[in-house]
Amino acid sequence: MSAPIIQGWCPGALRPMMSGDGLVVRVRPRGGRLTSEQAAGIAALSARFGNGLIDLSARANVQLRGVGEADHGPLIGGLDALGLIDASTEAEARRNIAITPFWQDGDGVQVVARALTDALAAPDAPQTPGKFGYAVDCGVRPILSGVSADIRIEAATGGFLVRADGADTGAFATADTVAIRAMDLADWFLATGGAPEGRGRMAAHLARGAVLPERFREASATPPAAAVRPAPGHCAHGFLVGFEFGQMRSDTLAALSDCGALRVTPWRMLLIEGAQAAPGIAGLITDADNPLLRVTACTGAPGCPQAHAATRDLARALAPFLPTGLPAEAQLHVSGCAKGCAHPGPAPRTLAGQPGGTFNLILGGTAAGTPVASGLSPETLAANPASLFETENAT
Repeated sequence: MSAPIIQGWCPGALRPMMSGDGLVVRVRPRGGRLTSEQAAGIAALSARFGNGLIDLSARANVQLRGVGEADHGPLIGGLDALGLIDASTEAEARRNIAITPFWQDGDGVQVVARALTDALAAPDAPQTPGKFGYAVDCGVRPILSGVSADIRIEAATGGFLVRADGADTGAFATADTVAIRAMDLADWFLATGGAPEGRGRMAAHLARGAVLPERFREASATPPAAAVRPAPGHCAHGFLVGFEFGQMRSDTLAALSDCGALRVTPWRMLLIEGAQAAPGIAGLITDADNPLLRVTACTGAPGCPQAHAATRDLARALAPFLPTGLPAEAQLHVSGCAKGCAHPGPAPRTLAGQPGGTFNLILGGTAAGTPVASGLSPETLAANPASLFETENAT
């Protein structure tokens, strides 16, 4: 079988992507937030025009699955009525913004998000690659260092710092100039060959030797907080709830909409604004010790046509055997193929699906990494979870 196809772009609402269960329609919440009305509307549209499954992405987006091609138009009409559709496919693709969910009124996060949104909607906005994105991370200490982004906007004394991903310096900006600086940096990326053939990422461009303009070397960035995924539970801004593999049913989202506004996080969780306790809604992960938080798994076969193997039943079977007391994020990544969409970066342990339905085991690498063991059947792995650690202990 041929290698997996790298699309080079992410699905949107106006430009959905076909998967094994129908169209995947990605909604980009403005400001990283859904009002109660918007959440209820998305739930109803998912049930009517999709298969009722809703994914949360690693870039804090909401994906409706199983949409039929004939239903795409009516679905877009419903989303547009909720204020969730951009003016064009191009504007939608550029508005790829991850926002810290831990913001409060007056801290500048939403000001920056609106300024970026407006700048990216302009006809003369930089025509960056489909996976190029922005992180608005303006807390006391940046927390989105583990979230994919090419231009990062962080807090600085008296304003903001706009920096390239992979650089430890940036340009100072005010609320009036922050979007201008971000567009300047995106223009520089394109003008200096950062996206040959329409693809490319900022950190890779710098790693190849590109030298940033002097303006983006004038101020040092604040060292980021450790890239640790927050756990479900109460926080200063409300209550975080998780979902098995970041996926919920439409009726779960409908019930959550009754709790108030929801902030969509890049950790595949929702933050219920102002909530003091976990709501009594089925389908939520509210316990920080839930073993399913230790494993990441993509849709897998048959939902994804590129997957060689089913993933989630195996992930459920292995999750209870992963170590406790260690950072939860990606202790195990189960991928249906070598693309590793659910966790593109390295993980302590990755099982990557292979033609024929077996798995490779990669330690400390990505799904495309060099395996330490191959030809592992899901039945053998589920029956002998210790095999995940035997090779590791022998190295």
